[in-house]
Amino acid sequence: MQRTFVAITPIFGAILFPIIVPITFARQGVGAGIFVSLLLCLIWFVLMLRTSEMPH
Repeated sequence: MQRTFVAITPIFGAILFPIIVPITFARQGVGAGIFVSLLLCLIWFVLMLRTSEMPH
């Protein structure tokens, strides 16, 4: 399960970010779009750091 999550995390962010942010910009406006963009980036960055595998 952990390896699958580690493998999916970069793909998940790379696919969802360009879909969700423009939709938010179009429906909610610039302020909400920027907020969602920052929030998604923060969540994605934290997940990437938490699931990173460093060599020993």
